[in-house]
Amino acid sequence: MRSIRSAGLALAAAALALPLTTGTATAEPSGDRHAGPERGAPHSNAAFDRLRSAAPEGFYVGTAVAGGGHHLSQPYPDPFTSDKEYRRILARQFSSVSPENQMKWDFIHPERDRYDFGAADAIVDFAERNRQVVRGHTLLWHSQNPEWLEQGDFSQEELRAILREHITTVVGRYAGRIQQWDVANEIFDDQGRLRTQDNIWIRELGPGVVADAFRWAHAADPGAKLFLNDYNVESVNAKSDAYHALVQDLLEQGVPVHGFSVQAHLSTRYGFPSDLESNLRRFDALGLETAVTELDVRMDVPEGGRPTAAQERTQADYYRRALSACLAVDGCDSFTIWGFTDKYSWVPVFFEGEGFANVMTGDFVRKPAFWALRDTLWAARRG
Repeated sequence: MRSIRSAGLALAAAALALPLTTGTATAEPSGDRHAGPERGAPHSNAAFDRLRSAAPEGFYVGTAVAGGGHHLSQPYPDPFTSDKEYRRILARQFSSVSPENQMKWDFIHPERDRYDFGAADAIVDFAERNRQVVRGHTLLWHSQNPEWLEQGDFSQEELRAILREHITTVVGRYAGRIQQWDVANEIFDDQGRLRTQDNIWIRELGPGVVADAFRWAHAADPGAKLFLNDYNVESVNAKSDAYHALVQDLLEQGVPVHGFSVQAHLSTRYGFPSDLESNLRRFDALGLETAVTELDVRMDVPEGGRPTAAQERTQADYYRRALSACLAVDGCDSFTIWGFTDKYSWVPVFFEGEGFANVMTGDFVRKPAFWALRDTLWAARRG
């Protein structure tokens, strides 16, 4: 399948012109039995209008499941539990899901002696009903930690015990049910320096705690693939160089690190990272799996509040090129967009003047970016 998939990339540039042909689709998810095509479809009801069905065998196309974090302060109820249309499309289009915030420390471990697994359980249950895999996100991070942790007066021994217990409890709860975990998230700054000040774990316990986190996660679920994950590492630069060196050091120690993933929060204000594929390949050469885990492509909000056709074409090209880079690397089997609808996007909340970052509009109309993904997947599948 690898050689077939790689050969299919030669067709990707012309994919938008390909006619839809018949093929064998995966079984329809249980949450989508009576659903027609999403609005904006240039083709009528067809199996390969679904990203998950267009993808090559063994290649997972995922999205973040909206909830927690910034959503708690927005003027709408929890998207995953309250929006039936959102869930229908989530089941129909994707073969992988990532909790956007529902497994981060402040959400799942709000008090020292209390966990809240309700939202995470619901996502994992949903995924199993709809034959989707799950990416766990995240175990060791400098952000979105609960106040009791960041403001607590703990000794090094206590902090180490807290982290080990958290990883063991969370990973162990979902053992055999989660395909990949982002174990260590964003541990370097853009200059390639470890976050020794704002990351409580590295600051208080030292750099060796990263290796420990991987060991504890592996002990809790030996079958899960364990990843390093970060933003601004799409290109070969100081930050990705730091990860490349760290991975080699961890592997030499026998640490069970299995993958390196690029978040790929991109903006049309900047050029596309044209060395993405070559960067993924150098981690693949170390024996790691690779992944794109949080792709979105934000743009400047135009006057009148609607993107121009040119902006949408540029956005679609970024999505296509990111997917093509992953498809071209044998060990890159997981490709996740960070939400699929602008209705619940995190981008306008955190990037003033930018938005429209996802592949569907706020009312679920598919953009050119959606079709760029579908056609690139379909070209790779056809081989």
